[in-house]
Amino acid sequence: MMSTMKLVLTLLFSGIITSCRSNSTYNLVPRLLLVSFDGFRADYLKKYELPHLRNFIEEGVLVEHVKNVFITKTFPNHYSIVTGLYEENHGIVANSMYDAETQKRFSESKDKDPFWWNEATPIWVTNELEENRTSAAAMWPGTDVAIHNTTPSYFMNYNSSVTFDERLDNIAKWLNNSDPLVTFATLYWEEPDASGHKYGPEDKEQMSVVLKEVDNHVGHLVHKLKTLGLWESLNVIITSDHGMTQCSKDKMIKLDACIDRSSYTIVDTTPVAAILPKENQTYVFKKLEHCNTHMKVYLKDGIPERFHYQHNKRIQPVLLVADEGWTIVLNESFKLGDHGYDNSLPSMHPFLAAHGPAFHKGYKHSTINIVDIYPMMCHILGLKPHPNNGTFSNTKCLLADQWCINLPEAIGIVIGAFLVLTTLTCLIIIMKNKLSVPRPFSRLQLQEEDDDDPLIG
Repeated sequence: MMSTMKLVLTLLFSGIITSCRSNSTYNLVPRLLLVSFDGFRADYLKKYELPHLRNFIEEGVLVEHVKNVFITKTFPNHYSIVTGLYEENHGIVANSMYDAETQKRFSESKDKDPFWWNEATPIWVTNELEENRTSAAAMWPGTDVAIHNTTPSYFMNYNSSVTFDERLDNIAKWLNNSDPLVTFATLYWEEPDASGHKYGPEDKEQMSVVLKEVDNHVGHLVHKLKTLGLWESLNVIITSDHGMTQCSKDKMIKLDACIDRSSYTIVDTTPVAAILPKENQTYVFKKLEHCNTHMKVYLKDGIPERFHYQHNKRIQPVLLVADEGWTIVLNESFKLGDHGYDNSLPSMHPFLAAHGPAFHKGYKHSTINIVDIYPMMCHILGLKPHPNNGTFSNTKCLLADQWCINLPEAIGIVIGAFLVLTTLTCLIIIMKNKLSVPRPFSRLQLQEEDDDDPLIG
């Protein structure tokens, strides 16, 4: 009986695994294109008509919310995607940074010094160093920097005036005609972030215009890949670095009302402001601590552990964190939309969609962490990942070559297996009873000569 049960279980689970793996149609050389639409808030997918992106998702997978890293700004999160590291570990801790030892400064317009990037190794460098592989990039942050003395074989220096079509044309050309083969490529576009800052995410009239343009870019991307015969063989991930929240003039935190500017230098600005005290650190902290009820003030060693934002020399001694929708100002200027806030806020979360031979079709997943994307990409490309903060198992359900099962499915399989085993057991017992031969019934016969003998008492 036990041997029968073992046989049934073996057949059942091997069938499930075989079924899962049969969906994988990897080429001998897996290839991946990573696309970022900056500032694409996760719930834009539900609030706006995006037919091209919707078709892309229906043929692939969707992660509804990607929990990004704190602080939720552009440079840090783009580097977390390609390294799998928290900001304190990869060193790009803000869009604007200051290093006290070297007195160097980093900004969005002054980002080419490898010094800032060399604390981590992005996936395009790892891929580039593999034999018979190359990388390509169209303006993804950091790809025009010689990180560890290595750039992608093909890349574009950042220039915001270059159109999406020009960037896509270059990527398509490199994917289609390169020797050695381009196996990893990145493509970056500034929208809908720029419009989100300008109009605010709640301006549906303006945001619908820019999101329609973004959706058309997705349609153009898919059409281009199909035309080149790359659509079925190339894995494509579309994601973003952060979301966006609405701001207003009624929600301004004026630092000048709390402390004199001569007491500190502001290294990075709202909504998470990095403060370098000029005078006594305790004095600056005390002055700012009760400045506004909508702003939390931390000394570096008091920053909450959940932010993973303490252990790097580029993180300044005092950190100001505004509540969602509030703006820290030194003057009256502000944006109608902003990001950078607490990474637990849904408004800060982007999404992820993916299509290709590495991915399931028509699958939807609730959430992953942004640092989980890196080990997943390494798995797809067959690269050995560098030490990272991501968890590969969080993305297994997205992948066609991985056996993934959630709790309801597990319960269903266990119940189903139990019912199958019970039914088989009953059938075996019934069949055994039917096939067993009964012992013949022997009638008692008396000898003829004894028929008239009296019974002996």
